[in-house]
Amino acid sequence: MTSRQIALVRSSWQRVFPIKRQAAALFYQRLFDLDPGLAPLFRGNITEQGDKLMAMLGMVVSRLDRLAELLPAVEQLGRRHAEYGVEAQHYDTVGAALLGTLRAGLGDALSPDAEEAWAAAYTALADVMKQAAVTMAVAS
Repeated sequence: MTSRQIALVRSSWQRVFPIKRQAAALFYQRLFDLDPGLAPLFRGNITEQGDKLMAMLGMVVSRLDRLAELLPAVEQLGRRHAEYGVEAQHYDTVGAALLGTLRAGLGDALSPDAEEAWAAAYTALADVMKQAAVTMAVAS
């Protein structure tokens, strides 16, 4: 990611953070609207899951300029998600739900460039998670 993209993600995250609980609820609503078959993968309290999602996003946003530091944790997350039944195609749905949530939550405050920056960040992380899941499957 470029330094400009990182700045755009961080700037827009500052607008999401105060409404993170509502953003998380909207994200899961969008996710399940896009693919109702994903709902059974979430067995726990969805509010708690949303809190975890927002905490993870906050950590990622804070370290976008040092993504290499996050790789071990992101790889582990990918392996855990595979154990829960997440498949490669689900990452596209999650990405669409995330971008849709940002568009709905931020409206005009989410510029096309900022949306593109979020897409780049998400794609980079999702690719690492998918690769970790594949590597785990091959090793099994």
